[in-house]
Amino acid sequence: MNILCIMHADFETPGVIEEWAMKNNHHFHLCKPYRGENCLEAADFDLLIMMGGPQSPLEIDKAPYLKDEITVIQRAIKNDKKILGFCLGAQLIGEALGAKTQKSPEKEVGVFPVFLTKAGVQDPLLQDFPSSFPVIHWHNDMPGETQHSQVLAYSEGCPRQIIKYSPKIYGFQCHMEITLEGMKTMIEACENDLQPSPFTQTAQELMTHFYNDINKMMLLILEKFIKL
Repeated sequence: MNILCIMHADFETPGVIEEWAMKNNHHFHLCKPYRGENCLEAADFDLLIMMGGPQSPLEIDKAPYLKDEITVIQRAIKNDKKILGFCLGAQLIGEALGAKTQKSPEKEVGVFPVFLTKAGVQDPLLQDFPSSFPVIHWHNDMPGETQHSQVLAYSEGCPRQIIKYSPKIYGFQCHMEITLEGMKTMIEACENDLQPSPFTQTAQELMTHFYNDINKMMLLILEKFIKL
C-alpha cells in the first residue's frame, strides 16, 4: 500500500503509524509543506494520513500552505481514497468537506478518556473497543461537522473527538499515535501549551502515562481501517 502522510511540525511525528507502515512493508512517504515541500505533486497513494500540528484552520492566512493540503484532501475524496486525520488533520478534512473548524469548549492537553456514542459503539472501526478508553489530547480547536458526518466519540472537554465523514474518511481530534519519546519532544517544543486549565496536565503527569496501551489501540485501528 502507498501511504502519503502530511506532517505539520518536526516535533509532531506519525509515531507508531510510521512504525506500523514500515513493519508491514507499506510505502510510507512523508510530506512537510511547512518546510516548503509541495504536497500537490503527490498523487500516487492509496491512503492519505493528515497529522496534527500547531497551526489552525481558523488562522489559515498564517499558514497558507494549508490551502494546498485541503486541495489534496479534496482530490483524494474525489478519487475515493482512504483518509485518516488527527487533530489539525481532522480539522482539515472537515474544511475540505465544507465543515468549518470551531474552537473546542475546552483546551485539552493530557491523557483523558473518550466516550463512544451509540454510532461509535456500532461502527466497524470501533465496535471492539470499550465504551470509554484513554487517549492523548493536545488541542484548542475541533473539526466541523457535515450534513452526513457522525460523531463516534466525545470527551468531557470536547464534543467531537472522533468523526466519521464517510466509510473511508475518519477524523480523530484525539491522538493515539504519540509514543513516550514523542511526548517528550512535544513537551519540550510546546511548553506554553501547558498553562493550567481544567483539562491540562503538567509535564510530570504527561510523562507518567503508559503510552504503549494507547499505541496498541492505534495499531488495531490501522489494521481495521485498511480492511474496510
